[in-house]
Amino acid sequence: MWITPEEVLLANALWVSERANPFFILQRRKGHGKGGGITGLLVGTLDVVLDSSARVAPYRILHQTGDSQIFWSIACGSSRKEITEHWEWLEANLLQTLSIFDNEDDITTFVKGKIQGIMAEENKCRKAQEDEDCGKFREAELKMRKLFGMPEEEKLVNYYSCSYWKGRVPRQGWLYLTVNHICFYSFLLGKEVTLVVQWTDVTQLEKNATLVFPESVRVSTRDTQHFFSMFLNINDTFKLMEQLANIAMRQLLDNEGFAADRSLPKPCKTLKNVSALKRDLDARAKNERYRALFRLTQDERLDGHTDCTLWTPFAKMHVVGQMFVSNNYICFASREEDLCQLIIPLREVSIVEKADSSSVLPSPLSISTKNKMTFLFANLKDRDFLVQRISDFLQRTPERLWSEGDQLPLSGQSETPSPTTPTFPSTPPPVGGAGEPPQQRHYNPDLPTAKQGLLRIYHKEAPDEDMGPKATKEKMKEEAWNIHFFEYGRGVCMYRTSKTRELVLSGIPESLRGELWLLFSGALNEMATHPGYYAELVEQAMGRCTLATEEIERDLHRSMPEHHAFQNEMGIAALRRVLTAYAYRNPNIGYCQAMNIVTSVLLLYCTEEEAFWLLVALCERMLPDYYNTRVVGALVDQGVFEELTRECLPLLYEHMQELGVISTISLSWFLTLFLSVMPFHSAVLLVDCFFYEGIKVIFQVSLAVLHANMEQLMACHDEGEAMTILGRYLDNVVNKQTVSPPIPHLHALLTSGDEPPPEIDVFELIKASYEKFGSLRADVIEQMRFKQRLKVIQSLEDTAKRSVVRAIMTESAFSIEELEELYVLFKAKHIMSCYWGASSTAAERHDPSLPYLEQYRIDLGQFGQLFAALGPWGCGIHTATLASRLFRLLDQNKDGLINFKEFVTGLSGMYHGDMTEKLKLLYKLHLPPALCPEEAESALEATQFFTDEDTLQGEEVKESGDFGNGDSEDKKEEKVKDYKYYLRMWAKEKEPKKETIKDLPRINQEQFIELCKTLYNMFSEDSLEQELYHAIATVASLLLRIGEVGKKFTNNGTNKKVLEAQPQAQPTQAPQLHPPVDGPEESDSNGEGSSRQALICKALAEAQLEMAVPPAAPSSGNGGSDEEGKDDTSVSSYSVVSAGELQCEDIADDTVLIGCDGGGNGPGDRRRGSAPDADWSITFEQVLASMLTEPALVDYFEKKQDIQGKMAACKTQRAVERQVSSSSDHELAQLST
Repeated sequence: MWITPEEVLLANALWVSERANPFFILQRRKGHGKGGGITGLLVGTLDVVLDSSARVAPYRILHQTGDSQIFWSIACGSSRKEITEHWEWLEANLLQTLSIFDNEDDITTFVKGKIQGIMAEENKCRKAQEDEDCGKFREAELKMRKLFGMPEEEKLVNYYSCSYWKGRVPRQGWLYLTVNHICFYSFLLGKEVTLVVQWTDVTQLEKNATLVFPESVRVSTRDTQHFFSMFLNINDTFKLMEQLANIAMRQLLDNEGFAADRSLPKPCKTLKNVSALKRDLDARAKNERYRALFRLTQDERLDGHTDCTLWTPFAKMHVVGQMFVSNNYICFASREEDLCQLIIPLREVSIVEKADSSSVLPSPLSISTKNKMTFLFANLKDRDFLVQRISDFLQRTPERLWSEGDQLPLSGQSETPSPTTPTFPSTPPPVGGAGEPPQQRHYNPDLPTAKQGLLRIYHKEAPDEDMGPKATKEKMKEEAWNIHFFEYGRGVCMYRTSKTRELVLSGIPESLRGELWLLFSGALNEMATHPGYYAELVEQAMGRCTLATEEIERDLHRSMPEHHAFQNEMGIAALRRVLTAYAYRNPNIGYCQAMNIVTSVLLLYCTEEEAFWLLVALCERMLPDYYNTRVVGALVDQGVFEELTRECLPLLYEHMQELGVISTISLSWFLTLFLSVMPFHSAVLLVDCFFYEGIKVIFQVSLAVLHANMEQLMACHDEGEAMTILGRYLDNVVNKQTVSPPIPHLHALLTSGDEPPPEIDVFELIKASYEKFGSLRADVIEQMRFKQRLKVIQSLEDTAKRSVVRAIMTESAFSIEELEELYVLFKAKHIMSCYWGASSTAAERHDPSLPYLEQYRIDLGQFGQLFAALGPWGCGIHTATLASRLFRLLDQNKDGLINFKEFVTGLSGMYHGDMTEKLKLLYKLHLPPALCPEEAESALEATQFFTDEDTLQGEEVKESGDFGNGDSEDKKEEKVKDYKYYLRMWAKEKEPKKETIKDLPRINQEQFIELCKTLYNMFSEDSLEQELYHAIATVASLLLRIGEVGKKFTNNGTNKKVLEAQPQAQPTQAPQLHPPVDGPEESDSNGEGSSRQALICKALAEAQLEMAVPPAAPSSGNGGSDEEGKDDTSVSSYSVVSAGELQCEDIADDTVLIGCDGGGNGPGDRRRGSAPDADWSITFEQVLASMLTEPALVDYFEKKQDIQGKMAACKTQRAVERQVSSSSDHELAQLST
């Protein structure tokens, strides 16, 4: 490519000049290409270690003038072909012009101006994405693609200098982190190391420091481990690796490819060596931390943050912390944890103004809200810019994000479900008009559950009872919260401090529980910005019948059946509406068991709409991936819990691992937040803490439960005993302060014992969990979750693989190991389509509701690649045609995609079928639907001919039936005779029919010719090709005669006369045929038979010629020398064929193939003269019987094929591609000489 002219002082230091003229020099880097010796090795090593641009562009062109010692680099190239094009352009366009100049400075100025002009024109065509990246980074991306054979779709995120430990020897080189791969390249003194690992294959990613590997990163896959060390900044590198691995795991989980964020603001200046993708990922990481800290929605994006102080009126002091500004919120977090946190939605802001600065209060900013609260920030570094940004966001802030006439936003298939980004259209439901009473709607504001929680409704119906001290305690709690609201504010803008936490831990009063759950979870914000959303969602969701709604109906009456609120239709109906609406909103999750238990508790304290938004917050933010089809989130947290147990209770952990208890108990604890294993009034206190603190509370309490039962658990001998101990302990965790009547706990009723165990106060349990395990931090839990997520998802992938193999092994002759390897290759193609594009999106190919066997599917392009790599029937350039035919045959539902089972069915027939099965498959590949109309037009005509004939016969039958109407009444009476007979017939029809060779349709002449061409191409790569050619020619001749004989028996006189006219019209153009046997057959061959046999000769000749001559080459054979050079090996392997005739001197004497007459008319005329006969046809039995007469064909089809070698070659295909790309320069050099 052309480059900005730069001075070069030492032109020949590490370069070799290859061409020169008075003004330009073409040079090659030492060490590139053949030879080079020790100097070349040293130069190559230096280029890699110093990241020289010469590694990616080993050719360059310099501009020089006669007496000047200064050279100017004006072009560089990655291959000889590229640099030669530039050189030839310079010679053709500039040499003559430059010779006119007298002054050397003018020459240099003219050349520099010309090159810069060319570059300016090229830059206009570049994409905006490329313009954002600096030149050095684009160069590194080109280098990555060249070294590892990656396509342009593969984007580089960043690259680092580091050492890769191969054995005990470190290899210094460069680590390239792309969106989908981790790659490493090193070249030291002739030793080249290349590594490519897909992120989806990574099972573990760790940063550790040992004596052997000082401060290194370990990347583990299922097969091996890789160590990288000596990074300049290992923490930044490791964070980026974690992010990319997380994206890959999300890809495996949701089957969604990575999509770059195009709406990122452009940087003020081009950042050195930082790509747009790296900025994107950094922004994503900051957004995730920001959203998690303040419990904001998934579409919230951080605009910026700055240090400041906040005046806290309750403490009469300025608190140091950071202000965060995003598109809908202004947030504050104190530097000291739990001192103060604040969330101000922009929809609540009424005034933002700059206050007067003073020495005590520099750069203050006052923000007032609609509920008369004022917040004073100070010590802002760039106050004016901040005010401007907030003003911009305020102008864009709508009163509400969704209103009742808008299209319903659904989370659909998106990676991060968002209520503000619709992912698929939905038709609005019919809204009740003037003539329609509101009661006909499934949900309306007059419903009791739309106004208050079920508990309040139930308490109103229950008689008022004086609960004594408990009621007094409850009133005291309410008063404490009211005082807190007065001091710290109430609602979404409340100051959240350590005092707030103390009040939550001592129990939220029942009257405030719903309000505070909404506030602390962040659900209040979503509900405020989406008024009417839930009501419309219910109308659309109700009445639909899906898998989710069936499961919901099944579980409705199992949801807290012991509570009075769910023993009547009011509670059940409310629960049905909330669960159905959420399943419709988020089809990725739909419905999962345990959601009913959690939702029923939410409905006790909240209205339906509030319960719905709390469920959204739980499923999509607070418990991510908990309730999807594979409960991945719960399994991840189960792994985190095991790791925490190992760290905090090591002795108990070892004993519990032997019993296998931890994995059994923890899943139900986490999925239902202890609601299913603990008495209701105790568990609901844990839910209070959970909404305020997040998942860390559940971990703390779980550890505290194990710690409290450590002695008994250590004495256990089996899993059942341990489960009983823990179950009885949790059954007896009581809440002595509750004012509600006790609710019997089903689990407690089922457990029995000689003496009741002592009761455990839930407040004491919570207090103990904070005292012993309160040091747990949310960021540490997130780090542990990442490690476990890799393990869990890869473990689920292995389980899926085993399930698929078990399901298919009985129907396939492949071994279990072969099926597993095939599944890995098949899925790799599917995953590749997610990030390298394909004709259909990955979401269309992946349906999690289907069995594992049918979840992953590939299209024709990917099947063609796998067929070429794994198929035993190689057909040279015709392999793609055969692959597309097989694909159409396997694609039974005609959706353009095939699943793994169909893929294995096709391969199994080719590898493990007997000769009959293999021939049957080949035969089917030359019949519709496998043979498409474009491949054989006359095949369609023949089919149409036969179909028309059938319809004519059908019409005749119909007409004859009309004449016999008199007998129809008798027939009707007979039909009623025996219903058992019809049941038997129906049962027979339902039985799966095993296809026999008699069921296969007849093949016409055009299809038969295509079959012969396919066989010919298959044999061309076999060591016994000559014997096989002879055998197939013999069989083809025999089958042609069989078809002719059959035609005489099947055709009537009229058709025969019409069709006989064709061979008689062109008697001179039919080639002669020497039959393999003498006698009667020779005399039987008339002009008509001769013409048919000529077609076979010509088709086989064409099949060979298509291999040797490119489609665009002229028939006279005057091809260019380059084309001849490329195809010289192919022509030699098909040396029997010439351009105009098929020579037979080298074949045995009894061969039936002879040369087609080259004189007279051209090939087009011959084709017309020997048109296929639409009446000619043969059966599969005739093809099979004829094939069995030739031992060479029998041996070929009975020969066992080994797929192991092909699968191993398929795995190393990436390395082969790299070798090809690096040797392209030598090939070009050979072609140019």
